[in-house]
Formats: sequence, C-alpha cells, structure tokens
Amino acid sequence: MGPVNPPSFGMRRQLDLYSTEPAQPVLVERLRARAAEVLDPRAWGYLEGAAGSEDTARANLEAFRRWRIVPRVLRGVERPDLGIDLLGQRLRSPLLLAPIGVQGILHPHGELAVARAAAALGVPMVLSSASSSTLEDVAATLADQPRWFQLYWSRDREFAASLLGRAASAGYSAVVVTLDTMQLGWRPRDLDQAYLPFLEGEGLANYLSDPVFRAGLDRTPEADPAAARRRFSQLFADPSLTWDDLPFLREHTALPILLKGVLHPDDARRSIDCGADGVIVSNHGGRQIDGAIAALDALPDVVSAIGGRVPVLFDSGIRQAADVVKAIALGARAALVGRPYAYGLAVRGEDGVRDVLHNLLAELDLTLSLGGWRSPAEIGRDAVVRDPTASGSPG
Repeated sequence: MGPVNPPSFGMRRQLDLYSTEPAQPVLVERLRARAAEVLDPRAWGYLEGAAGSEDTARANLEAFRRWRIVPRVLRGVERPDLGIDLLGQRLRSPLLLAPIGVQGILHPHGELAVARAAAALGVPMVLSSASSSTLEDVAATLADQPRWFQLYWSRDREFAASLLGRAASAGYSAVVVTLDTMQLGWRPRDLDQAYLPFLEGEGLANYLSDPVFRAGLDRTPEADPAAARRRFSQLFADPSLTWDDLPFLREHTALPILLKGVLHPDDARRSIDCGADGVIVSNHGGRQIDGAIAALDALPDVVSAIGGRVPVLFDSGIRQAADVVKAIALGARAALVGRPYAYGLAVRGEDGVRDVLHNLLAELDLTLSLGGWRSPAEIGRDAVVRDPTASGSPG
C-alpha cells in the first residue's frame, strides 16, 4: 500500500468540528441569531440595519441564489491552492475582511480582536477610518500581515491627507476610498432608537488621535469631547466631491488606490481614466440606498467595462464559500466578507472571528476541491449558470 496523504486543510477543519461540538454555530444564520441575543439592541440595529425597507440588503443575498455552481469531476484536485496575486502581493486566499466601523460597540476589544484573528489565519484586514482603535494600534497588532486602510474622504483636505500619510507610515499597503457614503443613508433601525454611535464618541479613534484634527479644536478632545464630536459630524464626509477631485488622493499617497462603491459600468470606466488601481463592486451592504441594484447583479457589467485593466473586487452579501466562488466566476479577483465576522466578534471576540474565518477558508478549500478547481484562477465564467427557476433580473 502506498503512502496515505494527510487530509487537506478543509478536511482537517471538518474533522475537528466533527470530533468536538463547536463553541459557536457554524451556520451563519444561527451565528447571526446568537449575535442578536448577546448584543445591546442599539448595537445590533447598527450592525444589522440597512437603508429604508432594507430591500437592497435582501437583494444582495437573493442575487447569489440566482446563480448555481457547475462542478467538474475527476480532476484530481486533492489540495487546491487558494492563493491569489493582488496588487503585487501574494495572498493566502481570495478573501479579505471588509471595513466595518465602530467595532468597539460589538466587543470591548473591537478591531484589535479582529486583527489578531486575521493575522492568525493570514486574511488581510481592511481597516475602517471610523475604527474604535487607531490605525497604528491595529497595524501593530497585525505585525507583518497584509492590511489596507479604508478612507472616508473628509471635508477637511488637510485631515484626509494626514490619514493617508499615517496609513503609509503604519505599513498599510493600499487605500480603499469609499465613494457611496458621502453622507449616511436613511437607516430606520438607528433612527427608531435615536442612535448614532459617533455622536456618543464611538468609532472616532483615528480622528481624536490625529494632529490635524486636534489642531482644529479650541480645546483637546479630552477636555471637551462634545466639541470634538461636533467637529467630526461637520467634517466626516464631503458630498460635493466629483471625479475631478480624485487627483488629490494621488498627490498625497503612493499606495495603490481602490475605489469602493462602483456599481455602474460608466463609473467603472471613469475610475480607470482617473488612475484607480482597482475597483470594488459594493452597495455598502445595502446600508446606503434602499432599492439599489444588488452588488452581484452589477458585477458582470463592471467587469466587462474594466476589461482586465485593473482588478475588480466584490463586496456586499458574502455569507459562505459558495458566494465567494460565484463572485469569482462572475469576474471578481477577490471578495470582502463583512457581517459574518462581525457576528463572530459579537459572540466570542477574537475566538469568534477566528472560527468564522477558519470555517470560511475550510469551506472554500473543500468547495474548490469538490468543484474541480486547483486554484481561484481556474474558476471561470463556465463555473456558474443562471438558475432557470429563479426570479428577478439577470446578474
């Protein structure tokens, strides 16, 4: 009898879970329910809520059900390589952590707990400007692991430039500029509870620690926290921005710039014309415009418009490995996962996030092996077909 190869990463994780009852639910919907039980109602509303009737958030999930994976067999895929090349870096997998702000309302250790889990599993973290810990502290926690910084473009240009400089100095390797949140969408869950965490001083670590932001205050944030919060609310974002403002970013950072929130092919082409190094197809998890197109439905046309000139990433609605495969099949280079890891953070802190990521990577490993793909690069458009029984417009 020849040598028996050890089980693959996915199989090892599966065997571990079979042998010991997991400390938190594996199924995302059950984990979501657990998070709803443990979180303060206001924090839960902020995490789970979306714009208006929350139709866009539902559409994001429903769009994935309209596509079915077409596995191939007898391809000898025992141990797929999940790694991808992205912006000059070799990443362990096509999975990144989406920027989620104000993580301190979900768990006392917030972004630092997420950073520790991400570092343990080699999953790049995209840190929100609106974080509960400073970008420097998160970078120190991530150590040598890849990390990107997400910028909410402030009305104060000098402050925006300061954030870009701090991100470069702290070792972030790319800047993600969110374009769809120049002001907050209409979010009834938060309005019903009269709750916006920023007005209570949550999620302001990068602002209150910034020398430019502090220089604009008459008194320090420590001496007059209410004034600091007011200044934040005045400067958070700038709805007057246009494409003509994008050169400002390139003037103040040498890092690759990805534009997040692109849903229209014309905007995708314009992004390229303006020198973007990548685009992220996203509707902010349905939190900005009620009734907006599902992100997955927008993906194929954006990919076509980009024409392979820069990488296209996907965000909004990722819940399991099958979703990652479908997004890649429709042209995404990588996918950003958001709410699932936030559920894990709420339930068990660092351990909860680590379990979510471990399970998602293991499931992705098994899905590629069972589907007959040796790597994400082999997942082509023929890997999915439209479900003939599904309703709704084509994706």
